[in-house]
Amino acid sequence: MTWLTVIGLGEVGYDGLPAEQRALIEDAALLVGGERHLAMVPDTADGKRLVWRRPLLDTVRDIEAARGQRVVVLATGHPMSYGIGATLVRYFAPDEMQIIPAAGAFDLACARLGWHREEVARVTLHGRPLDTLRPQLVPNRRILVLSEDGTTPRQVAALLTELGYGASKLQVLEHLGGPDEHLLAATAAEWGDAVVADLNTIAIECVAGADAVVLATTPGLPDEVFANDGQLTKRIVRAATVSALAPRPDACLWDLGAGCGSVSIEWLRASPGGAAYAVERVSERCALIRKNASVLGVPQLNIVESDVAVLVGDDLPTPDAVFIGGGLTEETVHRSHDALSMHGRLVANAVTVEGEAVLAYAHATYGGELNRIAVATASAVGERTGWRPAMPVTQWSCYKA
Repeated sequence: MTWLTVIGLGEVGYDGLPAEQRALIEDAALLVGGERHLAMVPDTADGKRLVWRRPLLDTVRDIEAARGQRVVVLATGHPMSYGIGATLVRYFAPDEMQIIPAAGAFDLACARLGWHREEVARVTLHGRPLDTLRPQLVPNRRILVLSEDGTTPRQVAALLTELGYGASKLQVLEHLGGPDEHLLAATAAEWGDAVVADLNTIAIECVAGADAVVLATTPGLPDEVFANDGQLTKRIVRAATVSALAPRPDACLWDLGAGCGSVSIEWLRASPGGAAYAVERVSERCALIRKNASVLGVPQLNIVESDVAVLVGDDLPTPDAVFIGGGLTEETVHRSHDALSMHGRLVANAVTVEGEAVLAYAHATYGGELNRIAVATASAVGERTGWRPAMPVTQWSCYKA
């Protein structure tokens, strides 16, 4: 039985809806939405009105309590594009719901600008940190951004300028699809303190200046971009480690003994929609992880201050990949392997003889691959150049079939 309807509203609001959708709203026993949405609905709709509460889950429970009655949820634009529909389908079955979208901000912006939607990066800053935008900033890229409010464009402009992208073109589209639709344009460096309407979408055409730091989207970021106290998986080894962990969309990583968080951060940058839990017992290193996650554009990284031996297997979501960078013991290997999801990957690195003994045991117990990574770097030897070897790293990786 379909009892829950989600209706997307465009800029013209309730008056722009077809008669069938207006009838659904007026016949609803419970009408849910933001204050702005509910204010659009005339008094002829006499059902109970409920404004979204925080945490959002409280309102989801209110909707659940009304199961069997006619419930209508009002949303902005396309409910399945960073909208409430994407949340509700996690709690209610598709055959209980009907979702009626309006044209979304991304679609309207692409239509106005003549941009090919599939070639444009899409980001929301609505309820999310500004740092979420950082990984998308690469030369010549086009980006569409859903704003939190009217101050978001100036925050975006300031970030772009700080990162060496001040020449990037910003176009801010206000009230898309309505009679008050308006476009403002300037470079990021020229934007200044301008504040626009709260309902706005930002279009960015990235132009990198000579001082821009251009970071790859693949694993192997330069060591110097990570604040650290020496506990850092170095670039070449890190690239091999993240590759062995096989990042994929929506997957979850445990990074045990995370140091400065470099593996977790690289994992998140390579795993759209993914999650990572950096477990580190030293509070000063947890602070470094937090700083690095922010600067490198993955503020969603979960930081767990705990001893690996105490925590593994407790209170964390089931991992699709586990990296043991610190706290390597036979017990940690066993518990990590037991916790791992099917088709998951377990990777551990060691630089000591004792650590290698644990990896040899893990290989004998679970199979997988043992590799030794030896890196030498060219450096000055007097007036000539020679090779200076780093400590070799032994890596064990295992696929859980």
